[in-house]
Amino acid sequence: MNATQEQLKLKFEQALVAAFGADFAGVDPILVAASNPKFGDYQANVALSLSKKLGKQPRAIASTIVEKLDVSEICEPPEIAGPGFINLKLKTAYLEAQLNAIQPDPRLGMPTAKTPQREIVDFSSPNIAKEMHVGHLRSTIIGDSIARVLEFQGHDVLRLNHVGDWGTQFGMLIAYLREVYPEALTTANALDIGDLVTFYRKAKQRFDADEAFQETARQEVVRLQAGAEDTLHAWKLLCEQSRQEFQVIYDLLNVRVIERGESFYNPLLPGVVEDLEKSGLLVENQGAKCVFVEGFTNREGEPLPLIVQKSDGGYNYATTDLAALRYRIRQDEAKRIIYVTDAGQSNHFAQFIKVARKAGWVPDDVELVHVPFGLVLGEDGKKFKTRSGDTVRLRDLLDEAIARARTDLELRLKEEERQETEEFINKVAEVVGISAVKYADLSQNRTSNYIFSYDKMLDLKGNTAPYMLYAYARIQGISRKGGISFEELGDNAKVVLQHETELALAKYLLQLDEVINTVEQDLLPHRLCEYLYELSKKFNQFYDRDRGVQVLNAEEPLRTSRLVLCDLTARTLKLGLSLLGIQVLERM
Repeated sequence: MNATQEQLKLKFEQALVAAFGADFAGVDPILVAASNPKFGDYQANVALSLSKKLGKQPRAIASTIVEKLDVSEICEPPEIAGPGFINLKLKTAYLEAQLNAIQPDPRLGMPTAKTPQREIVDFSSPNIAKEMHVGHLRSTIIGDSIARVLEFQGHDVLRLNHVGDWGTQFGMLIAYLREVYPEALTTANALDIGDLVTFYRKAKQRFDADEAFQETARQEVVRLQAGAEDTLHAWKLLCEQSRQEFQVIYDLLNVRVIERGESFYNPLLPGVVEDLEKSGLLVENQGAKCVFVEGFTNREGEPLPLIVQKSDGGYNYATTDLAALRYRIRQDEAKRIIYVTDAGQSNHFAQFIKVARKAGWVPDDVELVHVPFGLVLGEDGKKFKTRSGDTVRLRDLLDEAIARARTDLELRLKEEERQETEEFINKVAEVVGISAVKYADLSQNRTSNYIFSYDKMLDLKGNTAPYMLYAYARIQGISRKGGISFEELGDNAKVVLQHETELALAKYLLQLDEVINTVEQDLLPHRLCEYLYELSKKFNQFYDRDRGVQVLNAEEPLRTSRLVLCDLTARTLKLGLSLLGIQVLERM
């Protein structure tokens, strides 16, 4: 609900009390945006819902409400339609006043959260000794966008990268490298990430086939957990090597994240098991220590346990997640913890969160949210892979997007007979390529799978990043063509709305707060993408000369008014895209 709806809702609540008495305080006026612009901007359906309670026809109830309703500062006189709908049309003067009020505000009239709090976004989470691949794309991009929205709203956001940096895989890798390339365990950067991944695969093959090697690998894990100096040093080298490669990706994506891997919580795992035992929740099952909670069964319908300590004394992912949860509540003092992972992990999150609640570790004022997302599919509708069937490396995917954006740009420059510097071409190609990948992902409802298509995401038309970036650059072009600085229009520059396309654009600009507040709550960034796309379309309709709206050639005060509308649109696009992690371009 935006600021205007909030005001109207309050006015209706006052009218209901005035019309029918104090018993009607707090009754929802059922105020919604009008489905058809010809009926106005908003519609209140409360009269229909009160018909049975009051024993009157809805139109009669609507008439009584309208008699007590004072919205004269905001709307034209209300109209009653159909069986009892109350239609409201915003006054042009009200819209002008609202736009004039937000014009000098860097936040475009967006207030910060009334009750800012510590929020944690757990996202990205690659594994050490493995390259980031297309499977990490959605978590990284969605998590970053959610963090940006929460930060903009004024929350204290902790961006955590829960990397896989502990466990059996390290014993396996270290044991293998001791045999084939011991220098990698003592010398920094002795391997590049590609070699490390290759060695990891060979170590895994050996581990699966050789029982003696399995035992050697387990002993290395024991040495690692015991803090043996050589094994610990080798582990740190491997982690640092992967970390450097991850950072290349994060820099390219302009993503900030604080690494706090599984190893961080390792000392806390015995305490998790001990406390579960004290609470009486722990059950021994086939030598493993487990917790059973209602609602979780296997395919045969048998109760499915959450294993917190294996029969060999080792710990499970769930143990680490429980330890992390406790730490984030107790030490980080988080009030909302958001986990951004693929939908395939939904059952795991539901189960371990239910265990934590049953153990009494989650206070009533702490919210735990799993943010699931679907798969990235190829154009054949199957899981996105290379032609050889391998998982697509994230670095390759991003490089390909940039290369294609560069090819498209060079072709356009040739057609337009434009000469640009190599620096300009490189910059635009990188921004457009990376933005196209991000926007293609974020513009989909995250709960769905989506088909990855370079051609579609780089299209200058449609709901794509290039379309958004072009709309922004087009407005900056108006500034350059007219020799005007939007910043120097001044606080005294006023909006005067006359044309129907100006009114449509004005109304849409004032919906930004509602959209951002909605994304903050439901954590669905595609809603912001939809808003920006519609805003771009409404601006293009406003700017289209065939519709009679001139900007640079208009007489005053319309010229300045329309320049302010252009500036507000550009700033709204820039702000909205920044919350998606997308950088704008002054020229394309």
